[in-house]
Amino acid sequence: MAEAAKWYVVHTFSGYENTVKATIEKTIETRHLEDVIQSVIIPMETVSEMTDNGVKVHDRKMFPSYVLVKMVMSDEYWYIIKNIRGVTGFVGSGTKPTPLTEEEVLQLGMEKVEIIVNYAVGDNVRIIDGPLTSFTGIVDMLDVEKNKVRVIVSMFGRETPAELELDQVEPLEA
Repeated sequence: MAEAAKWYVVHTFSGYENTVKATIEKTIETRHLEDVIQSVIIPMETVSEMTDNGVKVHDRKMFPSYVLVKMVMSDEYWYIIKNIRGVTGFVGSGTKPTPLTEEEVLQLGMEKVEIIVNYAVGDNVRIIDGPLTSFTGIVDMLDVEKNKVRVIVSMFGRETPAELELDQVEPLEA
């Protein structure tokens, strides 16, 4: 059942995000729905503000009035979430909730895709995605944490650095 779980967006009354999240989590616990409703998230971002007293850092909701829920959708579970106090409904067309796409989930950073890097600085690589597809070059810099690799590519007789994502590059077989 866990494979069928998708991310859905739940609309709430303004300021009820934390209450709705806590209520959903309590419902999961009391009804033993851990396999069906897997995760409840309120996307947050860290913001730095300049004040008279210096820099003030605090968290802020990225999408006020929305809670993200990873769940297996059915009429029964839709009804459970929909009838929680503070929930106005799911985001979607009509009464049918629309799940987030894989790209949207990755952009929000809710689920990380682990990329296995089988090349290192100084290795020859081929670019397999993007505008420089099929070009080859040498890895100049590798930052796994930020999902970045810099490859020195020879273009028009000049060496040009290209910054790419880790999965846009593959090692050349020797």
